Amino acid sequence: MKSSGSRQTLLPEWIRDYDRSRFTGDLFAGITVGVVLVPQGMAYALLAGVPPIYGLYASLIPLFVYSFFGTSRHLAVGIVAIDSLIVAAGIASMAPSTPADALALAFMLALMVGLIQMVMGALRFGFVVNLLSRPVITGFTGAAAIIIGLSQLKHLLGVPLGRNLNVFFLLSEAIEKVGATHIPTLLIGLAGIIILVLCRKQFPRIPGPLTAVVLSTLAVIFLNLDEGGVSVVGIIPSGLPSLAVPAFTMESVEALLPTALTLALVQFMGVISLSKVFAAKHGYQIYPSRELVVLGAMNVAGSFFQSVPVSGSYSRSAVNEQSGAQTSLANGIAALLVGLVLLFLTPVLKMLPIPIFAAIIMVSAFGLIDVREVRYLLTTKVVDGTIALITFIATLTLGIHQGVLVGVGISVIAVMYRISKPNVAILGHLPDSRSFRDVENHALAHEFDGVVILRIDASFSFANADRLRYVITSTVRKRDAKAVILDASTVNDMDSTALAVLSDTNNVLRENGVDMYIASARQPVLDVLNASGVSAEIGGDHFFLSPHRAVLHVLSSWGRESEYRSRI
Repeated sequence: MKSSGSRQTLLPEWIRDYDRSRFTGDLFAGITVGVVLVPQGMAYALLAGVPPIYGLYASLIPLFVYSFFGTSRHLAVGIVAIDSLIVAAGIASMAPSTPADALALAFMLALMVGLIQMVMGALRFGFVVNLLSRPVITGFTGAAAIIIGLSQLKHLLGVPLGRNLNVFFLLSEAIEKVGATHIPTLLIGLAGIIILVLCRKQFPRIPGPLTAVVLSTLAVIFLNLDEGGVSVVGIIPSGLPSLAVPAFTMESVEALLPTALTLALVQFMGVISLSKVFAAKHGYQIYPSRELVVLGAMNVAGSFFQSVPVSGSYSRSAVNEQSGAQTSLANGIAALLVGLVLLFLTPVLKMLPIPIFAAIIMVSAFGLIDVREVRYLLTTKVVDGTIALITFIATLTLGIHQGVLVGVGISVIAVMYRISKPNVAILGHLPDSRSFRDVENHALAHEFDGVVILRIDASFSFANADRLRYVITSTVRKRDAKAVILDASTVNDMDSTALAVLSDTNNVLRENGVDMYIASARQPVLDVLNASGVSAEIGGDHFFLSPHRAVLHVLSSWGRESEYRSRI
């Protein structure tokens, strides 16, 4: 958002310019999201390895923070399934001895994630999230969805399973114990899945999670299923979370740092991608660096009020928009509803069956698997599709953090490979014009004897300098050229290694009686060439505004000007 002075201000637009006509939409959307958030929040807390009540605590302070300072009008924030999986993996890796220790680690993780995000946002490091490319996110999300879903088998079957999140261990252990399945528990879970799927596909206006929770709770109460072995939430404390400083040690901070870094980037990627979709659809602007700071503030503030890490929810954001949200005030209204539940309705929550939470998590998780996206990537660019598949396999087999690292690593390698082998086009003149095009793609493009025109389709850097030197010298040699013109129109940067290589290439060519010219160089590149002295080595009269002028100069100096002018 911008003030009248075209600068960002601390207060969001909805506070400075709030129109009362928007309130009805915000109120209805906030209530609707809050109704969905209560069962989802409790379910995702369970997924994170903490008691369900902490999912409700995570749906208070962070939502108020975003409603005041967020820049997206439609993003619904709070506890999220993928975040919860990463939290569970990070905490499990430290093998806490008691539930209280696990809780302390979750709160400390929220604080660490928030501080990382705030520092990155303050330093405008939002670009770092570009490390998580579209293929990496696609592969990671698909694998995470499968891990999330299978991690709930113990609650769906009603049998104890280990905390290992490797899918192969999960499946093998579940198969071994399938004979001990608690049938009432399984039936409640399956019924919940059916209700959720039907509501999503056939009755989208009906809140599926709330419907499943209400019906399953009534079944537990009237059929006394809790006495028959169905696990329920049990007595939970009423009231709002208390203020407390997250406890931490340097050893635990060091151990959780990889998890915090992974979570900080994954959260920011999700928030920005979601926010951009809504901003483009409804015609307003978001500010990535500010969003990163606000996201960090949500996590930091929440950590002092017993909140696990939070970010933006795909499913609830869609509900928020469809319900008529006009501003981020809807988040605050959803938080007020959760607060009322904590103050007055916790006795009702004690009979909620745990398997219904497993159903909510599984349906939500498996909905994140996007096979069409993988097909699209493979069809559009095989490399991107391959990165997505490798990230998917690595996440399933190696683990959450390792999968992300593998995906990022392969993406960087792919980028470096593309940079190291840039496309260098040999250009020819198009008749009746002053244009030059790639001779491979344009049959009418004409080359002039003794002149080679090369267009470098990449920045000139240490990664490709030697490759470009080889292409330039070998092409000149094959064409038996006496002049080479470098079309630098697509070169937007040049580092010191490239400068040294360009200078050396010019010297080698000159020793062999070949003149080098540069055309269409951008001003930042010219500034670097001038500052380094390389432009003086090449010669001030060897720089031209376009290939046309360079060719005209070269052929004129050879007495062949008419050869070119006759084609223009």
